[in-house]
Parts: sequence; C-alpha cells; structure tokens
Amino acid sequence: MGKAETIKELEQLIVKYQKAYYDGEGIISDAEFDKLWDELKELDPSNPVLQRVGADSGNFAKIKHIMPMGSQEKAANPEQFLAWAEKHKYDKYLVEYKLDGASLELQYENGVFVRAVTRGDGAIGDDITANARKMGGVLPEIRKDGQLVPFTGGIRGEVIMTHEVHRQYFSDKANCRNAANGLMKRKDGNGSEYLKLITYDALSTDGKTFFTNEQEKIKWLIDCGFNVVKLVICMNPERVIAYRAKVMEERKNLEYDIDGLVVKESAINYEDASRNRPDRQIAFKFSLEEAVTTLRKIEWSINGGTYTPVAIFDEVELNGTKVQRASLANPDTMRKLGVQIGSHVVVVKRGEIIPKIESVVEEKGLETKPVEMPCICEVCGTALVDEGSRLYCPNKKCSKRILHQLLKFQQVVDIRDLGETLVTQLFKDKRVQSISDIYSLSVEDLVPYFLNEESIEAEKKSLGAEKVYKSIQSHRRMRLSVFLAGFDIEGFGETLAEKLVQSGYNNLEKMLTATQEQIAGVYGFADIMARTIKEGLDENAEEMRSLVESGVIEIESVGGGALAGLSFCFTGELVTMKRADAEQLVKKAGGSTKSSVTKDLSYLVTNDKESGSSKNVKAAKLGIPVIDEKEFLILVEANEK
Repeated sequence: MGKAETIKELEQLIVKYQKAYYDGEGIISDAEFDKLWDELKELDPSNPVLQRVGADSGNFAKIKHIMPMGSQEKAANPEQFLAWAEKHKYDKYLVEYKLDGASLELQYENGVFVRAVTRGDGAIGDDITANARKMGGVLPEIRKDGQLVPFTGGIRGEVIMTHEVHRQYFSDKANCRNAANGLMKRKDGNGSEYLKLITYDALSTDGKTFFTNEQEKIKWLIDCGFNVVKLVICMNPERVIAYRAKVMEERKNLEYDIDGLVVKESAINYEDASRNRPDRQIAFKFSLEEAVTTLRKIEWSINGGTYTPVAIFDEVELNGTKVQRASLANPDTMRKLGVQIGSHVVVVKRGEIIPKIESVVEEKGLETKPVEMPCICEVCGTALVDEGSRLYCPNKKCSKRILHQLLKFQQVVDIRDLGETLVTQLFKDKRVQSISDIYSLSVEDLVPYFLNEESIEAEKKSLGAEKVYKSIQSHRRMRLSVFLAGFDIEGFGETLAEKLVQSGYNNLEKMLTATQEQIAGVYGFADIMARTIKEGLDENAEEMRSLVESGVIEIESVGGGALAGLSFCFTGELVTMKRADAEQLVKKAGGSTKSSVTKDLSYLVTNDKESGSSKNVKAAKLGIPVIDEKEFLILVEANEK
C-alpha cells in the first residue's frame, strides 16, 4: 500500500471511530485510537481530519461555543512530555486530572444559566440544555456568599458517570464514558439525572474580571459552588512525572474515570486558549504500556560470570500481557533508580518485548528495606567485582563462565546439531573445557551420548554422533565478527564486532592489538564499552591466536563482497529460506542487515508489498525501495556476477 492509500485508510478509520466515540459507543481503546492518530500525523501533519473534533447529531439545535473546544496536544509517555516541557519552561506547572467523560460548555448571562452545548466539532455543538438541567453540578444560578454573581460567559467541564452509578444502573454499557455520552444526548432526557458535571475552565465575555490566573479561576469556581477538578502545583517537569506515577496508582480508588493529567501554566493565555489546539498546555496521558506496582524482591540472574538484578513485583498487565518481573540491567541502574524492597515502582513495556522499571514513586511513610547485593560467586566462591555497570566473577576458571562461553560459541557459530544439552553434558563430563576442545572431539567421543540403557543398537545410534561430528567440522571457516562474538565478551556481539571490522580492524591481529582508546574512537563505542571489549580480547587472546594459527579455525578474508555497502531489512515470512538464512546470505556477501527501517537502509525485503505494516509505511515515507524475496535473490545473483 502506497503512502496516499495509507493516509486515506487512516482518515476513514479515524472519522469512523471518532463518531462512535462521541455517540457513546466507542469501538476501540483510546490507546489504539491514539496510534492511528499519531500515524496519520506523522504521514500528513496538516491533514484536515486532525483538525476535526467530535461528531454532530441531527437531533438537537446547533449552538456556537463561547470557548473553543478543540483538541489538546498530548504526550503518551514521560519522554514525549519532557520534549514538550523543554519548549515550555514555566515557574510552576499546574496539573489537573484529565477526566474521561464528555465535554460540555455551560453558558451564563448575568449569572443565570441559559444553555448547555456539547463539544461537537470544536466550534459548534448540540444544545442539550434541558438534559443538563437534570445533571448534578449544573447550577441554575451562579451565587457567591448568597449574592448573584453577574457573570456572562462560559463554564467548561466534563460530564461523568461515577463507578457506583455505572455498577448499579448501567452495567450493560462498556464503561462510564460510553454510558455518559449516550445518556446526555437522549432526546427525552431520561437518565441525565445520573450524570455529574465537574468543571475546570471559565471565560467571561463582557470584560469583567473575576480571576487573574488559573489558580484563582479554580478557587472562584469552588466559591461559586461548582464541582471542580483536582489541581496540584509541581515546580518542575520531573515532579509532574512523579505525580503522574502516583496518580496512576491512586486512580483505581477514585469515584470516576480519568485517563491522564492536563499540565498548564499558571498564567491565563487567552490567545493560546482561542486556538483549536492550544500549545501551552498538554494532555499527559496514562498508557496501557505502564503500570505502578510493589517491588517484592530482587533475584540475581547469573549469565556467564555476570550477575544481573531482576526485579520481582506484584503482577500487573501491560498491553494485554501479565508481567511480574523485569531486568534492572546492572547495579548502577538499580542505585540510580533508588529501588528498595517494598518500593512502589513504575513498570513500562513500550514497544519492547522485555519490560523494565522506569522510576520509583516516592511516598512518605512507606516501609521499605535496602536491596542486599551478592558479594561472593555462588559457583566458585570468588569475591565478586562491582564496577557499577557490571557485577561479575573475575575468576576465568569459574565453571559458570566457561560453560556460558561454550554455549555462546555454539550459538553464534550456529553449530545446530551440537545443541545446548549436549554441550552442557560434555562440559560436566570434562570432555569439553574450552572452544578448542569442541574441534578436537571425535565420533568415538560422541557415541556414548547417543546411547541409552534400553538400546544396544550402538551402530545405529552412532549416526547421531557422526552427524554432530560433521556439523562441527563444517563450521571451521567463519567471518572474523562471528569468531569474536563467539568468545562471549560482555556486550560484544556480532553487530559491534562487524562495526570494528568495517572500521579497519579487519584481521585478528589488528583486532587484538587495538588499544582501548582506538576502539573508543570508533563511532558507536563508548569509553566503558571499549574498556570491557579490550579486557575481553586480552583475556581470550591466547586461545584466539592458537585456534587460528594452528589452522583449527579459518577466518574468511574481508573483501568488498557482492553486497558490500548495501543494507537489508527483512519483514514477514520468506518462502525459499528462513529469515536467519537470508540475513546470513547478505552478511557473507559483504552486506549488512538491520532490524528496523532507517533512512540509510538500502532495501526492505517483504513478500507483501501492499501490507500496511509500520515498516512498509516508513519505507514508503523515506523513499526506500521495497522488494520481494524473488527480487532479492535476483539482486544477490546479479551482484555475484
């Protein structure tokens, strides 16, 4: 599907779902709707559909708003909010609940209620005055200290249904918002008495001044007897983020639904408020990708010689998946977050498979206790080294480290018939204690592992041993990046190794003699990473040289390659080969592969060019050629000639 077709489809979907939403029968979740909205905004920022708000009804008279009732800028996560806050620096940030109901404007003349207007298209809405008179919180007159207040203008609020009312009378409706939307627009007005208005804005139209800033406005609404939204003051964006996390936990105890916070400045900016989409305030929404929960304990996962903290917390649901654990990466991350046992933490899963803890909710009076750090390797008893970014066992002969390296080598080199179980058993039996030992295995060494107590068909069973032996022997020749990645150096996988190879360290000796400073000078390598890589190369240099110099391993010479300089991203299913095999084909021909579509990608390979997938859409936007599997194979063959 091309860009124009994608935009048209998004327009149709947004209009359809928006109408259903404002008619009180929402079809999809807010998160799903926001994704469609964001996708259209990215493809066509000035699209007219993005300027439309609400839906019209043919059953009511049309009335023009006093205050524009457009849409708000929105942030779906702390990163987006901070990006907005960087451009909007205020002395203090006023933060209100973002009510999940239906917007309504009350219009008053000299303090007397005259009409109520729905949101409609943002400029004109439906006159539902008769229904509004039945709602709680809609005042027939504005009075203060017993005296009529001569206010002429608009009062804006949100019509909501409480959870208790929904449970008792309208449980057949999907949620409180849908029920409220439906009831407030009933022609006969039945059911409006179950609704409640909570206000948060006011605008005088006759020049009289009743308040000079947002705080005074809320106080004035309270003094006049209106229900108002909760307001707090945060002195910086970080406190706003912390407050949001706190509210995410507390909202389940509120009597009505909220779906985020509204953040604004204290000063009243009439020019900004008159826009269809005000710039100086933002809806900081909650997300299905976030949840607040209680940290119960820290487990330490041992990967090779590295100890990684794993948080165990009360189960939460993120994007439809139940989650109870998340990696904390390393001791430094854990310390910076300030996690303790019993802490309330924000868990996120933003487009990632693995959830993580993003922050700690600070609460007074909460009973917590410090996390106990392991000091001794539980395998060999050696004192662990805490470098902050890594907690590890320094003993090169630690059995956990050795086994992990053997398994890593088998996985990276892709010796498929030599599986994890067999490697582990060979290690336990002390037949394989190093990478060199793998290549010294004979068929006779392997035969016992393909026999069992109930079988004496040794000759038949040795076919398995023969297969493994041949598989090992067929994996003696490999690229330098694969060879290096197989040695299980912390953070030094095939992709990073290939970067070093491409930057000029294209043989083993150049790689082993490179200094930490030289490695750090390569784009994408930080100082700490360079140090870890250098230490790992030094530690394994003797065995690396021995394997190559003795001819056990042959490193492929680095040449131009048929696909040199070209990059490929594969998406969807392939017919003639597995995706991993296709990626291997590219790498062997000197090309590179990417897991996502970026502006420097050469080709996106897919057998469904018309798919509306995010990768196809992004490729179309960036003008990246999209080819199918057949075209990919032709390209490979053509470049080989």
